[in-house]
Amino acid sequence: MTQSREISLCVPVLARVEGEGALDLEVHDGRIQTLRLRIFEPPRLFEKFLEDREYQEIPDMVARICGICPVAYQMSAVHAIEGVFGLAPGPWVRAMRRVFYCGEWIQSHSLHIHLLAAPDFLGYSSVSEMARAYPDVVRRGLALQALGNEIIRFFGGRSVHPVGARVGGFHRAPNRAEVAVLREQVRAALPGAEALVAWTAALNLPDDPQDFVSVALRHRDEYPMNEGRIVSSDGLDIPIADYESHFREHQEPHSTALYAALDGRPYLVGPLARLNLNLDRLHTPVREALGRTGIAFPSRNMFHSIVARAAEIHYALLEASRLLEDYAEPEAPFVPAVPRSGIGYGCTEAPRGLLWHRYDLDAAGQVLHARIVPPTSQNQARIEADLRRSLETLGLDRDDETLRQHAEMVIRNYDPCISCATHFLKVRVERR
Repeated sequence: MTQSREISLCVPVLARVEGEGALDLEVHDGRIQTLRLRIFEPPRLFEKFLEDREYQEIPDMVARICGICPVAYQMSAVHAIEGVFGLAPGPWVRAMRRVFYCGEWIQSHSLHIHLLAAPDFLGYSSVSEMARAYPDVVRRGLALQALGNEIIRFFGGRSVHPVGARVGGFHRAPNRAEVAVLREQVRAALPGAEALVAWTAALNLPDDPQDFVSVALRHRDEYPMNEGRIVSSDGLDIPIADYESHFREHQEPHSTALYAALDGRPYLVGPLARLNLNLDRLHTPVREALGRTGIAFPSRNMFHSIVARAAEIHYALLEASRLLEDYAEPEAPFVPAVPRSGIGYGCTEAPRGLLWHRYDLDAAGQVLHARIVPPTSQNQARIEADLRRSLETLGLDRDDETLRQHAEMVIRNYDPCISCATHFLKVRVERR
């Protein structure tokens, strides 16, 4: 005799993610009836804060949106504003902005791999527990994160909410002696970064292939960070100014974060999407390191995101070393801007994926209107689709604790940036 089973699973606080969120899951007779990823942080209204502000203020203001990826917000903003002004900062600024961005990828990916994701795959509830058995792994993660923070501080003046970037370039150019020291630190980290690719691939990652659409920037001759066209795995190829013609944001009653869809469908942004669409743009040593793992990329297994993050750390260190190799101090670290009215677009690759900005400026360079589309909101519908698919594949007849742990792991795998959660999950289960 088959017994009817109804599960109401409420995960009121998500742990080991940057922010406050929760998951509601209702299962009736072996099928998911309701699944809601709730983001309940109060709206921060940053777009509204930017209105009537001078263009010079924008880079430092948007850096406060996220303490983990402030460089991404600064770079998307300055590119958009420079587009309005018709400003071309030149090769030195372009190269050093790329190094600046490398620092952010290194520190953010290192934090996620070692402190947030690895405990899931090694069977620990926290990095504190994991450190007792894997002290060298945790030390490696902290060292890589510290190096990424140092690169951000090097150009930004400080590693959290940096203030060194400006429209037209940087406020200060480091001298050759300072660059030589940083370059040696970067080079010294390369063997560990290469080993990290193999280490992540050797983890006991779930085998859960899924169908999804990858979206990322693509540049004609480099792995995308600051520039490129928006492409997808199903054939989209558009300039960043056409984003709103294909992507739509919408509100769901259960979440304060907006959802996004590409021509009506969920899609994926972030390291796995970038690697899936830009494998041929990686430096040769990174492609070789990935080849040795035995994992075939492009990959349809979302849990290969941790390997993609490791590969991007390896790439970022190689790229930073390359760009700092023949460093020469510029005559000036920025190009002066002459304000004018217009609409500008900026789109860069934050650690967690595509970060799109649009600014409408008046003739004096004041912001009339701003729109910012962060990667986590773009991934939210994909996370819910993944949760539904993964939990049904796992088996909804599992006990509630197993379902909760697996749901946590799936969500953390996307590295959602909603701020900082400090409490481990508590679960309330009702059965009839």
